Amino acid sequence: MQEDLKLFQKISEKLLNSEQNKGVVEPISPQKLFNTFNLDLDDEALPKSEFEQLLTDVVLNTPRTSTKLFFNQLFGGRNPKGTLGELLAVMLNNSMYTYKVGGPQVGIEKNIIKKVCQMIGYGDQADGTFPPGGSMSNFMGMLMARDRKNRTIKQEGVSQKLIIYTSEASHYSITKNASFGGIGVGQIRSVKTNQFGQMDVSHLQELIHQDKTNNLEPFFVNATAGTTVLGAFDDIKAIHEVIKDDDIWLHVDGAYCGSVIFSKHYKHLVEGVELSDSFSFNAHKMLGVPLSCSIIVTQDKRDLKHSFSCDANYLYQTDDDDYNLGKNSLQCGRRNDALKFWTLWKAVGTKGLEELVNQQFKLADTAINYIKNHPDYKLHSYENSVSVCFNYKNVDPKDLCNSLYKDGELMVGYGSFNNETFVRLVTINSGNSEEDILNFFKVLESYEAENKLEEITA
Repeated sequence: MQEDLKLFQKISEKLLNSEQNKGVVEPISPQKLFNTFNLDLDDEALPKSEFEQLLTDVVLNTPRTSTKLFFNQLFGGRNPKGTLGELLAVMLNNSMYTYKVGGPQVGIEKNIIKKVCQMIGYGDQADGTFPPGGSMSNFMGMLMARDRKNRTIKQEGVSQKLIIYTSEASHYSITKNASFGGIGVGQIRSVKTNQFGQMDVSHLQELIHQDKTNNLEPFFVNATAGTTVLGAFDDIKAIHEVIKDDDIWLHVDGAYCGSVIFSKHYKHLVEGVELSDSFSFNAHKMLGVPLSCSIIVTQDKRDLKHSFSCDANYLYQTDDDDYNLGKNSLQCGRRNDALKFWTLWKAVGTKGLEELVNQQFKLADTAINYIKNHPDYKLHSYENSVSVCFNYKNVDPKDLCNSLYKDGELMVGYGSFNNETFVRLVTINSGNSEEDILNFFKVLESYEAENKLEEITA
């Protein structure tokens, strides 16, 4: 083990040095991948020197999500304290289904859940867990809503048409989850959005009224705290006002930007979250915890137990169920995703997490101000978003983003809203500075000047 740890450190140092020298690697096409690296699995072991060289080559040619030139996804950067916790979790290799094998790690997870519930105004009956990603957080919210609507479903299955409501700008996992949960994709109502990308609450009210008139059963409304393209926040209080007199579960999908709960200045963006039935966020996004670290909490732990608790005498043999976390979980064996979040939180405090969130909005403001002050740009974003969407000159955004990627200059993506496509600059890496944001535009402009790129056709 000591030998492998030394190899890990050696390769890691090469990676860090390489990231400093060149933030983006030129991609290897899928057609050339298997001819570039020996990825085959053979009967015989590789010689030690060949193994080290191959492993180093693979690492150094993998896309770099932690550099100051990565703006492509809804995560980015490398937080040292979070990384420390991740490495320790790997070394410990605990599973989180029972206290017997989790020990103090169970206490760490429980305390994070407890603190989050307090922060958003949930009561003493609240609880939660760490699902394997934001999509599964949404799935758990949907299943709890389904099972509260009809307690017999867990035993007898779905036998009625249950209706889901989510905005047309929401995450695609809602569609997948409707299929997984036996609801059916055909039972999803796509709610219109306003000019800012927020759910149109009047349209939601209209759809619910239509379904009730047709003797259908509305059961689940998915609100979004940070849509994937514009980073928009649905009006939770207004949505709750529409459904408060009906037995309709309100889930807030905060996978992207739900971490604003840590910021006094930006927490108002999820005002009314205490009125929701469940709330989820990804700490691996705004808080910079290593992938993946997703959390869902719910107002009433009885809903969590009803939907996900299942006895197994070969597994749950000691201790109270409150400490056997498998009783709250979607899966059985579950890696310890809490330690890396706890390590970061303990190291910087809640105030430090607040600074991480605030920094991302500050970087977004830097980008927005630059765009507004340069006539070659057209801004498509609105205030209070860390997704800065724009077009440059008359260059096709798809061509621009793909060319920057293929030539190893920048990693940034594009998105669409209201029939317009644009570059989407995500300022979610709080390790970046204002200078790094300005450098983004410098690289983009220099690249465009040196390369004749396709223009948008009317």
